[in-house]
Amino acid sequence: MRIHHLNCLSECALGGALMDARTLRLRACLSVHCLAVESPLGLVLVDTGFGLGDVHHPRNRLSKFFLFMNSPDFRESMTAVRQLAILGFRREDVRHIVLTSLDFDHAGGIEDFPHAKVHLLLREQDAALARHTPLDRMRYRPQQWGETRARWHAYTPGEGETWFDFSAVRALEDLGDEIALVPLLGHTLGHAGVAVHGDDGWLLLAGDAYFWHGEMDDEHPRCTPGLRFYQWLMQKDGPARRWNQRRLRALKAQHGAEVRLLCSHDPIEFEAMTGRRLDEPLRPPAPPRTEPLLTEPPHDESVFF
Repeated sequence: MRIHHLNCLSECALGGALMDARTLRLRACLSVHCLAVESPLGLVLVDTGFGLGDVHHPRNRLSKFFLFMNSPDFRESMTAVRQLAILGFRREDVRHIVLTSLDFDHAGGIEDFPHAKVHLLLREQDAALARHTPLDRMRYRPQQWGETRARWHAYTPGEGETWFDFSAVRALEDLGDEIALVPLLGHTLGHAGVAVHGDDGWLLLAGDAYFWHGEMDDEHPRCTPGLRFYQWLMQKDGPARRWNQRRLRALKAQHGAEVRLLCSHDPIEFEAMTGRRLDEPLRPPAPPRTEPLLTEPPHDESVFF
């Protein structure tokens, strides 16, 4: 399966270099890393980032607190639906969306794809619908979901097969066993990573299970102070989050040749994986070769002697 990497609107979070370790301004630049997977069963999105509605009506859809704190770079060209159009896909071509969480910056674009079934963990669905706490009411935004609720399909953590040393939900309905929800609770109570078996082996988008590539260093895990604070602010279960980070570090140390780990918001990881800047949308496919192929050797006697 072919995998495309999308940054679906950068978040310009307060903190500058304290967040991203490289920005010398007040606001950092963080990725919102999503995947588009060309599968035999249709086009699959792993997370959607922010959507068209967020770009056009941010104050109606997002909390004032997170608008101020994260200040997304609202450019329509960076939404998933517009970036996929560069590759020649229509919104109707997206048949499935698999979510790491229903956080506002992961699920804002689900209503842009009217024919997509939405796959997520059951506890995430329940927490998002209940919205018990003030933090839940700021992070889970029903305004983003529109009429998509009828297309949600929720799974119980642990059902299905084992994926490496993790319990995983396989197979997702209508998707076979090449994509799996991997429960990674902590950031939210129903948070998951999404494992995709592509042309180059397994890729695990761990969502917000970690925020900085240094956290996956087995010997000296580290994180920028700003992102460390943000993880603490947003976590629903701190011990579970830290336990799952330890498990991810072990996965990388033991199976790094088989599994590539990525998170959602590390700009350095995103740019290393894609070879393009955060503010660049997907590039159009290369034009087909037009030069005629040689059908006989060039007329150079050195070829034969």
